[in-house]
Amino acid sequence: MRHRVAGRKLSRHTKHRELMFRNMLVSLLQHERIRTTLAKGKELRIWADKIITLAKKDTLHARRQAFARLRNETIVKKLFDEIAPKMKGREGGYTRIYKMGWRQGDGAPLSLVELVSYSPAEEKKKSTVEKAKEVLRKVRPKKKEKGEEKVKEKKV
Repeated sequence: MRHRVAGRKLSRHTKHRELMFRNMLVSLLQHERIRTTLAKGKELRIWADKIITLAKKDTLHARRQAFARLRNETIVKKLFDEIAPKMKGREGGYTRIYKMGWRQGDGAPLSLVELVSYSPAEEKKKSTVEKAKEVLRKVRPKKKEKGEEKVKEKKV
């Protein structure tokens, strides 16, 4: 019987599984979204919620616990300074999982795991006139000013 047995083993030994989720968690916090299989994504959600809840405490002890889990100073700094303040008003559910279809090779279901606070950087769309002006600036030789020509003639 499987009563009260939580978590997924994912056909891996305990140490391998822990290290894999540590790496996935660091990647998720660094890039704020990652693509993985659905089973790994659902398990990663548990790890991410726990570490973000820890970061919301914002104490020295919480930072040390987070570093012990993540083993990456820059990610711990980003977690406490950028990610946790965005999540202050939330009581949980810090990640979102999208189903993306199936993997080509083995048909495993894929998912996109992202932080709820993630917002893609929007690029400004340039009009065709602006694009043409930019190309012309690159192609056209720079004009020399009259003052610069006289200075060069005197030096020679």
